[in-house]
Amino acid sequence: MTEAAIEHPVTPALAKTANVIAKGALVLLLAFAVLYPDQANLRDKAAGMRAVGYPLISFTLPVLWWALWRDRISFPWVSDLLITITCFTDILGNRMDLYDTVVWFDDWMHFMNTGLLAAAFILLTLSRDVGFGRVLERALAFGATAAIAWEVAEFFAFISRSTERQFAYADTLGDLTLGCAGAVVAAVVLHRAWRRGYLLHPRPLS
Repeated sequence: MTEAAIEHPVTPALAKTANVIAKGALVLLLAFAVLYPDQANLRDKAAGMRAVGYPLISFTLPVLWWALWRDRISFPWVSDLLITITCFTDILGNRMDLYDTVVWFDDWMHFMNTGLLAAAFILLTLSRDVGFGRVLERALAFGATAAIAWEVAEFFAFISRSTERQFAYADTLGDLTLGCAGAVVAAVVLHRAWRRGYLLHPRPLS
């Protein structure tokens, strides 16, 4: 496909600005967490793994787009922002000690961030004219997988060595349920947005 054939939709400046700020803030917060894990409230919460994993997650899409897709589609700013928000909000929530001081914050994060990741995946991979069943199927397939992967990583990273492990089973079931619920909400919101003419561009990767 030639350069002239690539769609270049007008992306709101807010989305671009928010994406750049979120990525920069994420890097700074991760550096602070590694240097001062106690002040970042990440002592015994896999600060090192987050410092490696979160940049990989938040910068993978830009790298893949530059290497593989820039001749096919314009940069998917909204999808990239949704992915970055999931990493940024987790680090920020720990930095502000919200996980330990706000009872419902952890539940909200599982619900919201799984939904955001599912939404990003749907935007990247599904045609905008598909039916709701396809959108819901894709959301649950990705959302459930992401939720399970997070719980497994969380368990081996720090819960297995923490006093929280005695409550891990019940907490994991709740987190998985909330993650799937977030994916369902993402499917509903995106499908309705497409029907109303929003978030139609850029086109999906496949």
